[in-house]
Amino acid sequence: MITAIVLIKAEKGALPKLGEELAAVPGVSEVYSVTGDMDFIAMVRAKEHEGLADIVTRRLAQVNGVARTETHVAFKAFSKHDLETLFAP
Repeated sequence: MITAIVLIKAEKGALPKLGEELAAVPGVSEVYSVTGDMDFIAMVRAKEHEGLADIVTRRLAQVNGVARTETHVAFKAFSKHDLETLFAP
């Protein structure tokens, strides 16, 4: 399983509804509204890099109200929980 952290900048006026729309994208497990330079952080999980690329570039980035994204791919997860089991289909 590949995990990516996607930082999302919203277009002006899109904040009220954008979080729910981002969370509805298949492959997105969580979305957080945050303070700072970006407006949202989305946690994305995919089985392979091609699937991750599709989720980020063809789905998330195309949601109305998304101004730009910045993606960070995780190399290794450190958790008390078995993340593979939690996010298995």
